[in-house]
Amino acid sequence: MSRANLLDRRSVVASLLADRGNAIVVGGLGASTYDIAAVGDHDRNFYLWGAMGGAVMIGLGVALAQPKLPVVVITGDGEMLMGMGSLATVGLQKPENLTIVVLDNEVYGETGGQASHTAATVDLVGIARSCGISDARALATMAEIEAFAAGLQNVASGPRFASVKIDSANLERVLSSRDGQFTLTRIRGALGFSPI
Repeated sequence: MSRANLLDRRSVVASLLADRGNAIVVGGLGASTYDIAAVGDHDRNFYLWGAMGGAVMIGLGVALAQPKLPVVVITGDGEMLMGMGSLATVGLQKPENLTIVVLDNEVYGETGGQASHTAATVDLVGIARSCGISDARALATMAEIEAFAAGLQNVASGPRFASVKIDSANLERVLSSRDGQFTLTRIRGALGFSPI
């Protein structure tokens, strides 16, 4: 895809979460978390402020613990590259309620915009498929994003993986609470558990 045809990251995330229902959404380090917060803070958002490479594994744990709820991980290419081994575990465990979306701007946005490996030879969709995630695809248009979003509530056909090429615009950071205890207590309450 030419750099001129890349999608706007905030529009992609807004479309994905427009009809999120009761989905639990795990945001990866940095921009993906800001994008989720920009759509609107939610009791079922779990933001990772400093756990680079951990979003998919946290999402997997939540999906296994809450198999009747849709779990959506939204992360970036840099974090996915750092936690690539997590795709093998997802492929082995096959949680049917887990969806992973990688916002791929082909740069390490949190460390200065250096080119990531996805700008060269790394094919995240191919890696996901080779790890056993059969529903792995690249999404290139907003129509494809909307069609994919319609299936996020399905808890019986995953795991699903999508890579979305987005522009590398440096957008305003939209911050939710960065208090880990608050975030954890809030999501536990939203799921019906007592505070810890």
